[in-house]
Order: sequence, then C-alpha cells, then structure tokens
Amino acid sequence: MNRAQVVEQLPGLRRYARALTGNAWAADDLVQDTLERACSKWRLWTVGTNLRAWLFTLMHHLHASQARQSSRRAAMLPLVDVEDVEAELVAPAAADGLALDLQRCLLQLPEEQRAVLLLVSLEDMSYEQVARITDTPIGTVMSRLSRARARLQALLDAPARAAAS
Repeated sequence: MNRAQVVEQLPGLRRYARALTGNAWAADDLVQDTLERACSKWRLWTVGTNLRAWLFTLMHHLHASQARQSSRRAAMLPLVDVEDVEAELVAPAAADGLALDLQRCLLQLPEEQRAVLLLVSLEDMSYEQVARITDTPIGTVMSRLSRARARLQALLDAPARAAAS
C-alpha cells in the first residue's frame, strides 16, 4: 500500500462518511480515524486485494463502534423535557417551495439500510463487496437495499402527498 493508492480513495471515503454521519465535521473525523486505523493496521491488508473495500470495511466498523459508544454515552445523559425548553427551540425559516431534503431522509433510514444503500448507490460497489464490508450475507445486503430504497422513496414522497391533501 502506498500513499497514492490511499489518496485515490479519499473522495469516496469522504462521500460515504458524510452520508453516514450527516455532518461534515463528524465525517472528517471518521475519515481521519479510518486513515489512522489503516496506517496502524496496514500489515493486515494483503497486497493485491481490493484496497478500497478494505478501507471502507475499516470505516464501516469504526462508525458502528462509534455509534455504539455514542448510544452508551447518551444513555448516561439526563433527559430534558421538551416543554421545559420550548421557548429556546426555533424552527428554521421555511424554504420556498417543497425542496427535497435527501440528506434528512437518508438519516431517517436505519443505520444498516443506509450503509448498504450508500455503498451500492453512491459508491457503486457490488453486492459481494458490500457483503464483505458489512460482514453480512449477500441475501441480507439485497434485502436491506430493497427496504432502504422503498423507505427512502416513501420519505421523499411524503411532502408531495402532504401538499396534495
């Protein structure tokens, strides 16, 4: 593995991280963590195998691990009653027209469905590659992809149905 090979994968890693996290700062941190892990574990990569798939696998596992840690931390935080802070909550200004908010809809998908959808659709990976990255059977990848597409379509159609009512 040389520097040029890794640099070549950065745009895809950034896209995937941004879509997974929904936040530019968190995405940059995830890419950084992935690259640090790749540097520390480079001996585990077999020359001649798919470096892209290996890096995406590292990122996927790091994101899953961070999500588990985050949920454990959130469980320890005190709950806030929305009614207690109601005056502090401000809705964003209404947009002109009904713009589709793809990022918002993607983030509403379950994590495992979003990951599969992004790897297949955004990163143009095969079902086999996605199965290896997510450590799931190909049938599960296909099922998650189908459910993700259907749910995303329903979420994207919701504003149009509401406007027609």
